[in-house]
Amino acid sequence: MGREPEVSPALPTSAGPAASVDAVTAPFPAVAALAPQTALEALAGPPQRFLASAWPWRSLAYLLAGLVPGSAFAAVLTPVRVMGGPAAVPVSLAVAAVLLTPVARFERWRLRYADRQPLRGLPGGWWPGWREAGHTLVGLFALWWVDLLVAAAAIGGPVVLILSPVVQPTAPEGEATLAETFAGSAVGLLLVPVAAYTVSAWAGARAAMARAMLLPQEAETREIARSRARLVDAFEAERRRIERDLHDGAQQRLVALSMKLGLAGLDLPPGSPAALRLDEARELAGQALGELRELIRGVHPQVLADRGLPAAVRDVAGRSPVPARADVALDRRLPERVEAAAYYVACEALANVAKHSGAGSCTVRGRLRGARLVLEVADDGHGGADPARGTGLTGLADRVAAVGGTLTVESPYGGPTTVRAEIPCEW
Repeated sequence: MGREPEVSPALPTSAGPAASVDAVTAPFPAVAALAPQTALEALAGPPQRFLASAWPWRSLAYLLAGLVPGSAFAAVLTPVRVMGGPAAVPVSLAVAAVLLTPVARFERWRLRYADRQPLRGLPGGWWPGWREAGHTLVGLFALWWVDLLVAAAAIGGPVVLILSPVVQPTAPEGEATLAETFAGSAVGLLLVPVAAYTVSAWAGARAAMARAMLLPQEAETREIARSRARLVDAFEAERRRIERDLHDGAQQRLVALSMKLGLAGLDLPPGSPAALRLDEARELAGQALGELRELIRGVHPQVLADRGLPAAVRDVAGRSPVPARADVALDRRLPERVEAAAYYVACEALANVAKHSGAGSCTVRGRLRGARLVLEVADDGHGGADPARGTGLTGLADRVAAVGGTLTVESPYGGPTTVRAEIPCEW
C-alpha cells in the first residue's frame, strides 16, 4: 500500500482554528532583511540603513575599548623607554607577558561590538593559546596606535568643524568670518557619514583579523565538523528507518483493523450492544491511528523529505494558532541534516509563540547567506523569553549545535522576540 502524504507536526490549537498562510488578513510585522552580524556585513548594506543602525556606534565602541589595554601598556612602558638602556627591551617583553592573559580575555569580550557571531571552539582556559598571544602582542605593540588615530580622526575632525562657530572667533579682521565658520560646520556634518564608514571599515577589518587568529586551526575545526556530520547523518538515517517502519508496519495494520471493525459493524443490528461496543473499538482504533501518525510526523515529516524546507515551513506555519507568514526562499535543496534542524527550529519557535508570547502575528524567514542557512522566527509578543527558564530553547540550541550551527534569541521585555538559527550547509 502506498504512503499517504504526511504533514508537519500540529501545533497547539488552544487559541482557535489554525490560520492559513495564504488567507491570513491580520497585519504582519515587516519582513526585514536578515540583520547583519558583523560590521563588514553592515557596510555592504544600503547606506541609509547602515547610517541609521547601531553599527557605527558599535564600531566606535570597539575601537575605543581597544585603547584601554594599549594605553595601560604605553603608560607602564613610558618610564622604561625614557630611561633607556639595555634593559628596555627585556622589561617591555616582561610587561607584555604579564598583561597577556587579561588583555587576551578582554579582546574576546570586546569582539562582540564588531562581530555578533560567537567564537565557537574558543579555548576555555584562563591562559591563552599561542595564536591568542600573538594577536595580543601585535595589538599592544602596533595596532592600538592605529585604533587611536582612526578614532581621533573620526571624532575630532567632524566635531571641531561642527563646533567652529562656537570655538572660533569671528569678528576681528584676519580671523574667520561668520559665513566661513558656518561653512565649516556644514563640512563637518558632511564628514559624519564618512567618519562612520571609516570607523566601521577599520573595526570590521580588526574584528575579522581577531576572529581569524582566535579561532582554532582550520584543519582541526574541519575534522571535528566532519565527525559531527557523520554522527548527525547516522542519527537522521535511523530516524528515517523508524519512520518508515512505523508507516509501513504499525500504521497499515491499524488502518486494516479500523476497516475490518467497520465491516463487522455492518453485520450487526444498528443500536445493539454488540454494535455499540464495536463502534467504541473502532473509535479507539482511529484515535490510536491518529496518535501514531502524529508520532511519525514528529520522527521525520514526509513533507520535508518530499518537497523540501520551504514547503515544510509553509505547512507548519499554516497550522499555527497565531497568524504566521512563511518567507523561506532557497534556490536548491539542502543537506538532509540541515533541513531537519531548520524545520524543528521553526516548529519549536512557532509552538513557543503560540504558548508563551501573547503575539498577534509572527513571521518565519529563511535565506541562504553564502554557505550558511539563516532562519529567523520573529513575533510581536511581549518578549522576555529566557532559555534558562525552560528546556525548549536549550534543546533547540543543542540540536542546531549538533549540525555545527548557532542559535541566538533576542527577546527584550516588551518585545519583539527573534529566534535566529545559522546553520552551515557545507562542512
